[in-house]
Amino acid sequence: MVAIVSLLDAEHSDKLNEITYQLEKEFGLKEVQATPFPHLTWLTVNDGSLHNLQETLGNAAGLCCRLKITTAGLGIFTGANPVLYIPVVRSAFITRFHRQLHDGVNLICKEIGHHYSPSIWMPHLSLALGDTTPELVAEAFLYLNQESYNWTVELDNLTLLTKHGDLFLKDGVFPLVGVETKDAFKQNVVDLD
Repeated sequence: MVAIVSLLDAEHSDKLNEITYQLEKEFGLKEVQATPFPHLTWLTVNDGSLHNLQETLGNAAGLCCRLKITTAGLGIFTGANPVLYIPVVRSAFITRFHRQLHDGVNLICKEIGHHYSPSIWMPHLSLALGDTTPELVAEAFLYLNQESYNWTVELDNLTLLTKHGDLFLKDGVFPLVGVETKDAFKQNVVDLD
């Protein structure tokens, strides 16, 4: 599997890492650290050549501007191993960028992760996943519930993360250029094919 993400800036990476380390210390939750780089995931893909993805993301990053995201509160994706996360507000700009990226990547990769379909994608910053149980996530939620997690983060990259042993590591970082404005999407984002 390959993940197409945007890495967080140093300030917010430190904040997210501090939270995940607290969750490991208090509850033994550490599987989220298999990706040692705090990030927002745009897409996951299970096929397609890494080279083609690198070329596509290089083109996309060169055409788009840096993006600002806003986070708010805490969330849980339910299931046997729930995911605890910080929700990212899905603005019109973020939604358009995600759809454009999805459509461009879909031209070269036919196995895009189902949860990353534009109609259902829920942007978020993961805090705990994989080694969770409903009981542990409930306790962790109560533990973290003292903060608001209302952040504004500027994303300045598209990054490919691929699995190397037990970790997901960088296989290309592509800087986003320019600054987000009201018309930046129309001016800067074109077909990625």
